[in-house]
Amino acid sequence: MATEMSEAESLMQLAIAKCREGIANGQSPFGCAIKLGDRVIAVAHNRVRLHTDITAHAEISALRDACTASGEILLDGAIVATTCEPCPMCMAALHWARVDTVYYGATIADAETAGFNELTLSAADLLKIGGSAVKLVSGVCEDDCRALFTEWKTLAKAGTY
Repeated sequence: MATEMSEAESLMQLAIAKCREGIANGQSPFGCAIKLGDRVIAVAHNRVRLHTDITAHAEISALRDACTASGEILLDGAIVATTCEPCPMCMAALHWARVDTVYYGATIADAETAGFNELTLSAADLLKIGGSAVKLVSGVCEDDCRALFTEWKTLAKAGTY
């Protein structure tokens, strides 16, 4: 379990770094990294404003990149680290991609507190209702992930974007 968590934390650090890159470029504070086998195949940040695409959440963007990199639409066995609990759209897409495990830091409640218009259906509830086999692990680098909301708000308040 310790090796699994260190792998999740390492992957999360990639998602956090990509999130910060997105924040610096005027995107909202979400990042995601996907590892398949021994290779990281995608690291993405939220691209909603960049692409004027409400579906371009970090997880969706990472899934698109991962599918392109792997040449497959199914990512059986993939490990995902995302800075915030996936919304219902993203959790459904992760389920459909057949990823193995999703690790997340901040919660939907944290995103809502930061000012995002969240549906209050947790990722765990969605998986349970849908009968999904995807494993969901919360609290990975939680403080670092929550801090991304503060960083984003500070830059927005300063008029950086």
